[in-house]
Amino acid sequence: MMWRYPDQPGPARAEAATVEIPPGAGIVGIKELLAQARIVHDDPRFVLLVKLTGVARQLKAGEYAFAPGMTPRAVLALLLSGRVVQHAITLAEGLTLAQAADVVSSGGWGSREDFLRLAADSELLGRFGVNQATAEGYLFPDTYFFPKRTPLRTVITAMLRRMDRVLAEEGVGNGGTTPSSPPPPSVPDNETVPAVQAVAMTRHEVLTLASIIEKETALPGERPLVARVFLNRLRLGMKLQADPTVIYGLAKFGVPLTKADLETETPYNTYTNRGLPVGPICSPGRTAIAAVIHPSLEDYTYFVAQGDGTHYFSKNLDEHNSAVARYRKKRLSNKE
Repeated sequence: MMWRYPDQPGPARAEAATVEIPPGAGIVGIKELLAQARIVHDDPRFVLLVKLTGVARQLKAGEYAFAPGMTPRAVLALLLSGRVVQHAITLAEGLTLAQAADVVSSGGWGSREDFLRLAADSELLGRFGVNQATAEGYLFPDTYFFPKRTPLRTVITAMLRRMDRVLAEEGVGNGGTTPSSPPPPSVPDNETVPAVQAVAMTRHEVLTLASIIEKETALPGERPLVARVFLNRLRLGMKLQADPTVIYGLAKFGVPLTKADLETETPYNTYTNRGLPVGPICSPGRTAIAAVIHPSLEDYTYFVAQGDGTHYFSKNLDEHNSAVARYRKKRLSNKE
């Protein structure tokens, strides 16, 4: 009987089922798709129900997940709601733009080439105040959820918008982030550093430094210390001497750097150039960004990896050289 039909459970199923309703499917086409997936019975009353309720033109295309035993009334309500299935895209912290393109492409969201083309679209970047050649460093690493077949432009826009929001939450606008101070004279890389001073930085510079910090240490607790080291070096005109910038500039990923690499000139080589590189080397996460804004108060200027994922921080070159010697001795003893 028709009056009972809307509230009668559909076919028995053990699990939820997903069905994609294409645009322009029509009432009969939708009923056939749902019947094939055992969401509703293959019954003409479903078409009649849609017609009687007058919602035929309000049914929304998309991919839907239907729980077992849903009634025709509940199925219709879901199709009217537009609550389509959301699929995740996860960009890990520290990914380069090229690596992000691989993640998006492997997830079936579009081609790698189209992603990189859109990530260099000046009109799109300009909407978020990004006056750079590409979105390198400006796509916030996070897990995003989109319906199936979401356009790549929408995906990239969401990532740019998220970075914009995080920067604003951390107090970083399009201008400076800290009070400016007169630039100090350049000093040799081995000179002891005096007291901490402020360094004025633009949003682009904040992201550039945060991206280096992101690659230097995975430990959130160390990031403010690394930030202090690099901020001290910038303030004093010392070279940052950050290996990750050399790696990025040479695109030499997963291979140990050589002495020749450190001497090879690129816009990202912080061993040959003073100051920050021309732009970010990856997408930094919130803790790396926050470290630039709120660095440690410790007056460190050097650090060395200890081989266990942690670093030893020093205030002068003598202390640093002693730490390096200890680490090398420890490494040699472990090999014996």
